[in-house]
Formats: sequence, structure tokens, C-alpha cells
Amino acid sequence: MRESLDGPDLLVWARGCRTDLELRRAEIDALNVFPIADADTGTNLLATMRAAVATAERAVLDGPDPTSHSVAQALARGATTGARGNSGIILSQVLRGIAEAVVAGPLTGVRLQEALLRSAVLVRTGLSAPVEGTILTVLDRAAAAAAEVTEPSLAEVARAAAEGAARALSRTPTQLGVLRAAGVVDAGARGLLVLLDCLVAEICGEVPARVRYTRGQRADHGPHRRPDDVDGATRVSPHPRPDDVDGVTRVAPISGDIDHDRRYEGAATAVPDGGERRLPDTRDDHEHRDRDADPHFEVMYVISGTDETAAGGLRDRLAVLGDSVVVVGDGDSTWSAHVHCRDAGAAIEAGLAVGTVTSIRIESFAVTAPHNDRHEAGIDGFATRQGADNAAQRSSGAGDGLPRAADSGVVSATADAPTGPPFGDREGLADRGVLAVAAGAAAARLFEDAGAVVLRGDRQVDSSALLTAIRRMPHREVLVLPNGALPAQELVAVGVAARDGSRDVLLLPSASMVQGLAALAVHDRGRIAVDDAFAMSEAAATMRWGALRAARVRALTMVGMCSPGDGLGLVGQDVVVIDPDVVGAGRILLDRMLGLGGELVTLLMGADTGAELAQVLADHVTAGFPGVEVVVYSGGQQADLVQIGVE
Repeated sequence: MRESLDGPDLLVWARGCRTDLELRRAEIDALNVFPIADADTGTNLLATMRAAVATAERAVLDGPDPTSHSVAQALARGATTGARGNSGIILSQVLRGIAEAVVAGPLTGVRLQEALLRSAVLVRTGLSAPVEGTILTVLDRAAAAAAEVTEPSLAEVARAAAEGAARALSRTPTQLGVLRAAGVVDAGARGLLVLLDCLVAEICGEVPARVRYTRGQRADHGPHRRPDDVDGATRVSPHPRPDDVDGVTRVAPISGDIDHDRRYEGAATAVPDGGERRLPDTRDDHEHRDRDADPHFEVMYVISGTDETAAGGLRDRLAVLGDSVVVVGDGDSTWSAHVHCRDAGAAIEAGLAVGTVTSIRIESFAVTAPHNDRHEAGIDGFATRQGADNAAQRSSGAGDGLPRAADSGVVSATADAPTGPPFGDREGLADRGVLAVAAGAAAARLFEDAGAVVLRGDRQVDSSALLTAIRRMPHREVLVLPNGALPAQELVAVGVAARDGSRDVLLLPSASMVQGLAALAVHDRGRIAVDDAFAMSEAAATMRWGALRAARVRALTMVGMCSPGDGLGLVGQDVVVIDPDVVGAGRILLDRMLGLGGELVTLLMGADTGAELAQVLADHVTAGFPGVEVVVYSGGQQADLVQIGVE
């Protein structure tokens, strides 16, 4: 049992949070329905915590005697600059609260009480329009539960905070209608509970038992019911309780007939500043959004050279432009801003007006929001995204990460037999299909799961095979992703031959499968064909691509002579790296490609590679390029050991 946590202890806790968020990422992502159902809250929390840990680890290496304050401050700074999404920015303020509480010494019970109260204030201050039934409420209740401990040993305060958060988490559906309708608890609050449970584990040496929070099967039984182990058999308890019994946390249901805590519905509750706040009953708020008012983009950036007053002005300006506005600082000199809006340019200009803007991230909800059924496998299945500081995963791995055809209402078939209903079977969507050339069974599944019809390119694809596949497409409009299968002049000839009075064909400039995947990610049948083709072409063009191969014969390249077995690094079709070690060539190639900048690296692993190579290359990016995300897919292609895309 620990009575205090010093600097190294806090770093161990943060690493534990990172590990547990990795384990819980898919669970938390699946709960994400508010404010946007884009299934990325767990991903964003993990990305932010990775950024925080990486910054703290560098601070520990640079400093001779890391104190609690220096480590906590580094965690807050890394989380602020590397924050992803609303949840990530809120996490940064939890870490900032800890940093401000341990200025005078290690984390004790009293200082943990102060840290949680301060964090709750910081989070609410940073938001333009706080919404109850979210991580805000759960953080408030955790702070209040911790403050109620009269003999504040560190262990007792940590346990009280975690259990208070767990009870409040189970009640979030009673406060926010969109959660109740989906049968889930708040995703961000679930992530906060992971952090508090990790703190209990670090202090007490034991991890609190929790249910796995999942979407409800029946509305009248809540989103999650705890399996009770009786005589070795697993049975479902029909009446889960919010209390701790036998050391196991049971979760309050969301239905109206069992144990609702009415304090949360229009009642007064304590807030961190010692006063009271009247909480409105927001259970039915946000259930229906005006489609015309929905934001198109999530905009985030980091600001320096500003102050508290200017940050408040920025918060007000962003609130005019959109919603989900958060503007927070790390307690030193760095600020992070987040908004959901329709005019991304105006949001960035607002930041430029108050300071120096860096690390701009813009994501389109048209791409991310519909695909909320993701989950992921481990590195063995190449279905992971890692990040240097902030491994995020907007799409999961092979077969599951990209949207399934069944989920998106489109047809998935092989090119030899493109059957099924046309792409225009839903009102308002064009009769448009995508044909993609893919080499490797796993790569083919990636394209199929994203809604494309696949022409297998394991053997050399010629013009006649591509033309035949286009003509078999049952769509009025066909977009073709050749993915480097044919030279440009042959593609032009195929395009001319394929067009007739009943079909429009557009061949897109994807020179590799990684570029094709980038293009397919922005495909939208709601746009007219030329706009859709332009957006997909732009996505492909903005991805630099390369490949790692093993030389099979002695040959002269533009950078010298290679021997059989040498590692070859290509950018586009040109060899730029030769190294006797294939792995070494891969590292050098990544360094060259990322030397020009980049935020996302895609690794498409070939048939002759194992999980070890994927892990080594991902770790190399993690170590050398903080802030760059890595997504790894199994491709199964024969020609390239790895295809690499940099966006």
C-alpha cells in the first residue's frame, strides 16, 4: 500500500494507463455515440496518453532527478500538444490538475483530492457548453467522492474516486438521451474510469473488478449486466446493483424501473468549487440533430504565444462557428483547441488571430462518422494502429477496420462475378460503383469490406481483364482504382473503350494499393461523380507511397548496384535505398519518407513478412517521429514485403 507517489511512480501509473487503454480501446470506441458517433473515443484517449507518456519519458531522460511535479507537468504538456478529440483534451486537463496539485511534493491523499477538484474545474472552464451525462459529470462525482474521505490516505481517496466514477458512469444514460437510446454509457467517462482504476492498482497493488461495458441488447435491462460467477458457471444477474459487493463492482441499470439516482435529474449536486449546480434533465437533449446544422469537420490545433484572456476569446469565437468547443492549456505556455464545425478555415483563422498555430488536424465526419462498428485484433493480425506519442486508429485492421459492405449498403463481390443490387439502391445515392485492383487475399478483403468490387491482381493484369471487369459492373457510374496495375497509356485506352451510352467510367490516379485505400476512404456516393472522383484522386495524390522489397538478382539501380538478398527501398517506382539488411532498408526508407513530413503512416504487409517486421517498423516510427500515427494492415501481396503510405 503506497502512501505517496513520486515522479517515477507517476510515470509508471501513466504507462499503466496507456496499457489499459490499449486493452479497452475497442470497448470504449464501441460506446462512442456522443457528440458524434464516430467510434473513436478509445482511440483518441489512447493516442493522447501515448503522447503524454512519450513526453514524460523524454523529460525523465533529460532531468537528473525527476520530481512528481516535473513528471506530471510533462504528462500534461504531452497530452495537451498530442491531444486527439474532445476526450483527449479533457484527459490533458486531468493530468494538468495532478501537475498543479503536486507542485510542493509527491502525490498524497490530500493532494489527490485537490487534483481531482482542480481537474473538474479546469475541464468545465475549457468547454463552451458543458453537457451533463458525460465525462464532466463523472469527473465531478469522482472528485466529490474523493473529497468525502475524512481520513484521506492515498489508497482510500483513490478507491473512493474510482468507485464514485463507476457509479456515476452507470447513470450517464439517465442523463443523456442519446446514450439511453443507444443503450450505452458515456465513452469518455469510461476512459476516465480506466485512469482511476490504474491509479488504484498502482497504489494498492490490485485492480478493481469491472464489467465490460457494451451496447445493450434490451432497452429495459440497460446497456450492461454483470455476469455472476456461481459454482464456476456464468449466470446473468437480472438486477445488477450500483454498490460494491464482495469486492466486485456492479453497475446500475439504465431502465426506469430499477434504482435510478434522481439526484442527477434536475437536482442540485455539489461541484468542485464547493457550491451547487442545478443539473437540468438532459436525457432527451441531443437525441435529434438538425441534419442541415450538423458539423462537417472536426478541427484541432495547438496554439502558443497566447494567454488566458485570448484563449477565452478564442473559445467564444469557436462557439459561434460550431459546437463541442474546448480550449485548454497545459498550465505553462501551450494551448489546445477543438471544435466541430462546417467551416474549418474560419476555425483555423480564429486560432491564428490569437497566437501561433501548429499541429493542425482536420477530419471529415462524412468519412469517419458512418463507420462506427470497428474493432481490432492484435499485431499478429496486422490489425493495429500504433503511434509515436499518439497511436490512433480511425480504421481497424484487415476485414474489420474498413466499413463492411453489409454495413454500408453496398455490394462486395469479386470482379469475376460482380453481382447483387446496384449502388444506387438507396434514395439520394448515385448508382455508382468502385472497381479496385488488389494483389493479395487480405488486401482484397480490405477493399471489399470498404464496398469496392475487386479485380484480383496477383498475376499480371492486362488491359482486356480490366476492361472486362468494368463492363461486368452493374452500375451507371464506375470509378476505377487501378492501384499501379497498368501504365498510364493503357489506362487511358481502357477508359475510352469502357465508356458507352449506358455507363460513365472514371479511372483514378492511384499508383499503389495504399493510395487506393486512401482514395476509397473518402468515397461518397452522395456527391456527383466528378466531385467524388476529384476527392478520391486528391486523397490518393496527397499520399506519398513507397515499398520495401528484397532484391532477387544482382542489378544496377539509380543509387548503385544491389545483390540478391539486399533490402531495397523504393519511393514510387524508383529505388532510393539499398542496404544489406532488409529491416535496415525499411528503417532508412521510413526516415526518408517522413523527412518531408507526415502525420499518418500506412504499412501494408506482404505475404512473406511476419508480425515481427510490422512491429519493428512501427516501433521505429514511434521512437523517431513523435506525433506520427501508424496503421498496419495485412495485405498478402507477393511483390512488396511492405507497401508504405505517408499522409
